[in-house]
Amino acid sequence: MIQVGTYNELEVIKLMDFGIYLGDGTVEILMPAKWVPADTKVGDVMDVFVFRDSDDRLIATTIKPFAVAGEFAFLEVQQANNIGAFLDWGMEKNLLVPFREQPIKLLEGKSYVVYVYVDDDTNRMVASAKLNKFIEHENVKLKAGDIVDLLIFSETDKGFNAIINDTYAGLIYRNEIFESIRIGDRMKGFVKQVREDEKIDLSLQKSGYELVDDVKWRILKLLKEKNGFLPLHDGSSPDEIKNALQISKKAFKKAVGALYKEQLVKLTEKGVQLIR
Repeated sequence: MIQVGTYNELEVIKLMDFGIYLGDGTVEILMPAKWVPADTKVGDVMDVFVFRDSDDRLIATTIKPFAVAGEFAFLEVQQANNIGAFLDWGMEKNLLVPFREQPIKLLEGKSYVVYVYVDDDTNRMVASAKLNKFIEHENVKLKAGDIVDLLIFSETDKGFNAIINDTYAGLIYRNEIFESIRIGDRMKGFVKQVREDEKIDLSLQKSGYELVDDVKWRILKLLKEKNGFLPLHDGSSPDEIKNALQISKKAFKKAVGALYKEQLVKLTEKGVQLIR
């Protein structure tokens, strides 16, 4: 069955002057000539994005939008009027966020995290800035240590909230962030814990022995770049360590201790010296 708002593998059925028709054996969909790749022939199978045009016709395209149905994305408002806000999502026509789907008025020129979906009433692609109703809060199928895809969507006193795998939401605590991040950023992260109330704590760093190994590699790499010496030690401030390595002082001390035991470095009052 052809799915609107996402990618479908369809077979080329007809070649016409104005484009091609693709199908799945039951439905035929037009792809206008401007999107048809050269040397396309009947029988080819193509991975295409399917949407409805202004005349409510199913259309296939080789253009890849910034997001498909069921995904969250950080998109810029190109126009705002009495109908709603229209977002640039990589297609020829902008994506509508109706007024009813705006928790605050979306402003032209600003970017917002939205959820992209197919409207049940019109069967057309729309977006919503009311993220909470599209986030799953129960039956969390994640566990501590899982590597996840994150999209930062809001900032609080505690830290940054992130969409997890286009499904859940979690919190990265401010005191555990050692790099510059902002709303709209995408990154890999780690599940720190799933609480009893199913709220999710996140981390941008590995934990336990994996973290120590990662930091050890980072320190050795920086030592080689700095001619074998790093002016960081027990007396260095957390900010100095954070600026140099994007890690906490605690993680730094654990990793340096491990490198010392492995006789890869020696520790001096002025810093860490690589043993060649």
